[in-house]
Amino acid sequence: MSWVKVAPAADVAEGHAAAYEVAGRPLAICHSADGYYAIDDICTHDGGPLDQGRLDGNRIECPRHGAKFDIVSGKALTLPAVRPVRAYPTRVENGAIEVEIS
Repeated sequence: MSWVKVAPAADVAEGHAAAYEVAGRPLAICHSADGYYAIDDICTHDGGPLDQGRLDGNRIECPRHGAKFDIVSGKALTLPAVRPVRAYPTRVENGAIEVEIS
């Protein structure tokens, strides 16, 4: 496993998510009041882009059908999604968001 620099922390405003490709994977970097989190940017219900959804605390809502996911654990919180998204360890080092990719 290795840490991959994704973007300057200032590029993702609190309360928002942004899409990045990291090691060939589409990730949504989410910035809540608790910090930065990284999850797969693909809804497990229909493949929609989660970064375009509404971030409310530590929950992100898929813009297509309203499935909600916990950005910390990746757990599916509401239907129509029943499978979690993958969550990745995330940190900020020297002002940059880094994600641990295996």
